Amino acid sequence: MKDLLFPVKCSTIKQANDLVELFNYCFAQTQNTILVGDSEEPIYKPSNDACQYAQVIFTRDYFSSALHEIAHWCLAGTQRRTQIDYGYWYLPDGRDPHQQTQFEAVEVKPQAVEYAFSLASNITFRVSIDNLQGGQTSSEKFERAVEQQLVRFIQSGFNTRTQQFLEALHSFYATASLTTQQITEHEKTDYGARC
Repeated sequence: MKDLLFPVKCSTIKQANDLVELFNYCFAQTQNTILVGDSEEPIYKPSNDACQYAQVIFTRDYFSSALHEIAHWCLAGTQRRTQIDYGYWYLPDGRDPHQQTQFEAVEVKPQAVEYAFSLASNITFRVSIDNLQGGQTSSEKFERAVEQQLVRFIQSGFNTRTQQFLEALHSFYATASLTTQQITEHEKTDYGARC
């Protein structure tokens, strides 16, 4: 990857605006896609008459929301990126157990990529089941599936867009390339970072 035009950041406070700058530097020209924050709800919008760029939109200024939405974009194929929210179904909070199982099945890969981005950004990753009203706050089975998927990605390689953004994060936050050993060592506690 070419050298970034940004200073290396190694601090405990992560700013979502840094992700906006990094993402837009990497993809605005080559993929005609920009990252946008300060929204009440995350969504992906393909380019249209109102905006020449496709927009990956994340919630407010939440760093992890930005990483999660970037992960979805990195995994979405060409056809999916022509549709609002990639054409995926989404059931809001309060899913029943069967619906939650379906949700978790489609979220394994995006959350594994988000986990990789979190490691590269030197922040703690927490699996999200996105179903607070459904009564369940964590699923060990889902957490293991996300971790196992990340190990497979590290071993077999990430797709081009994911790898490009990972390299930008590693460069910007001065973190080492990912290894499978990091997955077992990485603590999943409250947010915090150390340089």
